[in-house]
Amino acid sequence: MQLNARLADQEVTRTMRLAICDDDVAFLSHSSSMVRLWATMRNIDDATVEQFADGDALIRAHSATPFDVILLDVVMPLVNGIEVAREIRVTDKGVKLVFLTSSPEYAVDSYTVKASNYLLKPIDPAALTQCLDELAQETRAAERKIVIKGARSVHSVNPPVIEYVEAQGKHVKVALANGRTIDSIEPFYSFDEKLSLEDGFFKCHRSYIININHISSYTSDEATMRSGVRIPISRSCRSEFKELYFSVIFGKDGESTW
Repeated sequence: MQLNARLADQEVTRTMRLAICDDDVAFLSHSSSMVRLWATMRNIDDATVEQFADGDALIRAHSATPFDVILLDVVMPLVNGIEVAREIRVTDKGVKLVFLTSSPEYAVDSYTVKASNYLLKPIDPAALTQCLDELAQETRAAERKIVIKGARSVHSVNPPVIEYVEAQGKHVKVALANGRTIDSIEPFYSFDEKLSLEDGFFKCHRSYIININHISSYTSDEATMRSGVRIPISRSCRSEFKELYFSVIFGKDGESTW
């Protein structure tokens, strides 16, 4: 089965609430159209994009029904974007904030409210797309955890922290990026169902599922993880592995000896 077909099989309806706040009506309309186009291209079926011309209106709306992502102009009359962000952070530490501005001088202030990004006007569509892609991935990862059953305990794990999964007889070893391991009593096939190809997980061998995001290098027959562990790649999986690797890692720095 081809990679694209397998990814399509795993697609589900996604929801995402976004807000854009800017006192420039023309820019507000244009940037909202760009965000809606991004949502359509990424198949985020129930994405909503709400527009606000002042910070007070945004704060009230967010308090009533929180947004997932807020794109916020810095220079606005009455209450500027940094002040709006500080007010929002009092009650919401998790919402993703992206500042939009024509001047880079507020970059340092943006860190004080833990902004995810800082985009300069006029907004580059490619930069906006990359920013929203990263935020969408972070939002999905934060929302979705899997439960792993151990012999004496149950673990709730965020999939991106898993480096690889290895079948070891009747038990399964789940290796995490921080060096910890979980000894699971669940069958190996259950992890093939829990860990999605869309998130970068791939069954490269009958005994291994690897997280493409944690590979430091690879050859034609094995992948070296960031922990230094070498994992075999079955001959029958090599072509699909290579396709997935470049699909996930494209645009990131990587080392290859393929």
